This record gives sequence, structure tokens and C-alpha cells, in this order.
Amino acid sequence: MFMTAIVHLLMFTYIASTLAYNVQQQSRSRFFSPLQLHRTSSMAMSLQQQPDTLYPYQPPAWAENVLKNVPKHGRLHLANLPTPVHLIGSKAGSSKNGILSRLAELNIKLYIKRDDATGGAELGGNKVRKLEFLLADALAKGCDSVVTIGGEQSNHCRATAAASRMVGLSPHLILRTRRADAIHEKKDDIGWTGNILFDRMVGSTIYTCTPGEYGRLGSNKLVDSVCEYIQLKKKSHNNPYPIPVGGSNAIGTWGYINGVDELMQQIETTHDDDSLSEFALDHVIFATGSGGTATGIALGLSLAYGSLGDGHPATVDQSAPKVHAVGVCDNPEYFYQTMSSIADEMGICLPSDKTTEQFVREAVTVHHGKGRGYALNSDEELDFIMQFSIETGIALDPVYSGKALYCFLKKVVEGDPESYRNKNILFWHTGGGLGLYEKGDDLLERLSRASPVKRIDAYAKKGASGDDVVAV
Repeated sequence: MFMTAIVHLLMFTYIASTLAYNVQQQSRSRFFSPLQLHRTSSMAMSLQQQPDTLYPYQPPAWAENVLKNVPKHGRLHLANLPTPVHLIGSKAGSSKNGILSRLAELNIKLYIKRDDATGGAELGGNKVRKLEFLLADALAKGCDSVVTIGGEQSNHCRATAAASRMVGLSPHLILRTRRADAIHEKKDDIGWTGNILFDRMVGSTIYTCTPGEYGRLGSNKLVDSVCEYIQLKKKSHNNPYPIPVGGSNAIGTWGYINGVDELMQQIETTHDDDSLSEFALDHVIFATGSGGTATGIALGLSLAYGSLGDGHPATVDQSAPKVHAVGVCDNPEYFYQTMSSIADEMGICLPSDKTTEQFVREAVTVHHGKGRGYALNSDEELDFIMQFSIETGIALDPVYSGKALYCFLKKVVEGDPESYRNKNILFWHTGGGLGLYEKGDDLLERLSRASPVKRIDAYAKKGASGDDVVAV
């Protein structure tokens, strides 16, 4: 009971801090980017808006003649958009040998696109952008439930479960865990840590499989099998909509074509300011696990900067930034193939002398950033995540964003620092902060050093002394 109470308190604190962030974000001037929030009428949100309302989707002009398979059923409005872009301020990071001091030595400006702020604890992160399109498709097809798959602490599964309930669909989640047999035999419990707590709070039906079963059968086969089970066994809510791992297919990837258009509008806003009229991005970095977000950002930036025709007006007379995807699982070749497959599914139209994979390889460089393995961390990665939080007040998750930024700054930049001197770098934060709860034991020693706990001696007790006691 004590541990349960602690977990609930931590989760409440997380939710409260997320809400406070949304209220306070415009007042934090030292972190606020010159990329001001730019909300067009198409993004405006009504106070009477219903989450299950389908809206027509008009793709950006720079994409509609290249990507032919536009979602037929439009999109929902679930996310808090646009997400802000923050420039990490000069007053952050006082540590002499810290992360930001090294960036200052190289005169690197670090911007962060805050997709961790898309929707509070339930929906926050990159997945909700995809779900706006995927669940619109599910509703239009008359589905009454959703089946998807991910790791034990899947951000995608948590966001899918919450978003499904918001629009009246029943969530079914397949979670990959080494504890699958022990849970089935009642020797262990799926628990209530991090994302799993939210999965269960919204009443998800959870199915488990081992990593070996996942690898042998494949995620799509497992999703299809659960869909068949629901159709045969359930008397109600038996028309499921299958969503692939990470929401990474053609329909979901349009969420990040839309995300790139949002970024273009924010950059265009800076050009309206004479003092920022020359602003340009040199590098864009993000994590990739299932490939959909990476495909959307890579294709979107390439097309927005005019690689296959007229780009976005904000990119006129500007060179396209170099795009970097940091893979947190598998190898770069896997991601190039996955992104090419999704691009083909989106109906990409290319010149006859160029294959889809050639285009993808020109649009993005994939770095090998999985380290010890998916959702496994080295001491160096955890030290980096902790230090970044201390220096900036921004939490990186241990599975995606933390690994990605660590790999890029510590391996890629430090591998050739002069190539990055005087550059503007944008890191696209994809959320996932709830995954930190599973790393509590690994972080314990670091937390004790970084965040000391002292006793206030209010009554001048005898023998109360030392650095951990504050006399009143």
C-alpha cells in the first residue's frame, strides 16, 4: 500500500507539473524561443470542440502533388497544437563541464520542439499526432474498438488507450514483456508503473507476449490475431481497428507531415521579425523506433525545402537542414527500408531516375543509437539524462529522446565538432517522460547526489547536527 501511494503521488505530481507547464510556458522568457507560437485559423480550437468530430484535411501545398494517398477521412483534433519551440537560454546550465557549456564553446544554439507537450500525461508525446489521423479512419469505418502493440512501457499504447476512450472506442493493447509467462501464471503482476498505470486506468484489455514470440511472429501477425479473437469471442465492441506498432503506417505518418508544416509556419513567423529575418536551421534531430515519425519529418522537411518542386514560402533562399534520425532499436538499414516502405504506401511520386530508398537516404541520415538495446541504458546515458534535466529543467525519457540527444551530442557532434560550430540545431522532443518511472532504481544513486534531502530541526533536538540537518 505504501508503494502504491508513492506511485500515485508521483503520477499526480507529473500530471500537475504538466498542467502547470502549459499555463506558464509563455512566461519563461529565458527558455522561450524566438519561434513564437503561430496559430492559424485552421489550427484554432473551439471551446465546444468534440474529440470525436472528424475534420477535413487539406495537405500542405508543398506535399499534395508528391504524396498522393491523402487520408480520405480527415483527422481529429486531439493534440494541443502548435507545440512551442524553445531556445535553451544562456542562463541555463551553470556547470563548468556541463552539456550546455560544451555547446557554448562551439557556439551551437540548441532549439527544442516540444512535442512532449502535445497533450498532458495521457496523450503527451509524438504519438497523438498520428492518432489524430488513425482514429479518424477508425471512426469513419464504423469500428468500435482498437488493437495495437508495443513494449511493456509503450508510450504509443498509453496514448492510443487514452485517445480511444476519448472518442468512444475500446482499447486492446498487446504488450511485449519478458514477464509474460510469470504474469499468466500469477507469479507476477503487470503492475502500475508509468505508462501501464494509464493503460489500466482507462480500462484497457491487456494481452502479453514475450520478446521471442514478438520476433518470431511479428507485430502485424499478433495484432491480426487479437483482432480475430475479438471478432469471434466478443458479443459487443467486436469490430476492431488494427493499428501497427508505433502507429507507423501511411495514415499515421501524415501526422508528422502536418507537424513539419506547423514548424514551417513557426519559422515563417521569425522572418516577420527584422532581427530574426536571417534565422535558419542547420540540423534537425529526433529519435526513431518504429519509423513513422522519422518518415514524416524526413519527407516533410525535404519537400518543404523544395526538393521536388515548390517548397514552403519560409524556405525561400534557404538551404535545407541536415536531418538526423537516431535509431533506438534495430540498425540504420532497417530504418531506411521501413521509411521507404511507408513513403511508397503514402503514394510518393518521384522522378523516374530515383528510387524511393535513394530519396529517403538523401533526406535523412540514420544513426545507430540503441546502445545496450531497446529500453536498456548505459550509465553514461542516464548521467546525461540527469544532467540535462538539471541544466535545463527539461526531462528526457530513457528510451527515445534521452538516447537520441545523448547519441547526437556525445557521439555525432563530438566525432567532428568543427562541422557543428556556429550551427542552429533543433531537437524534436517526442515525449515519453512516463518511462522514467521504470528507471527509478537505476536513477536512485544519481537522485541522492543531485537532490539531497535535509531535515529541518524545528525544536533544537539534542544531537541533531551535520550537513543534512538545518537548525531553526
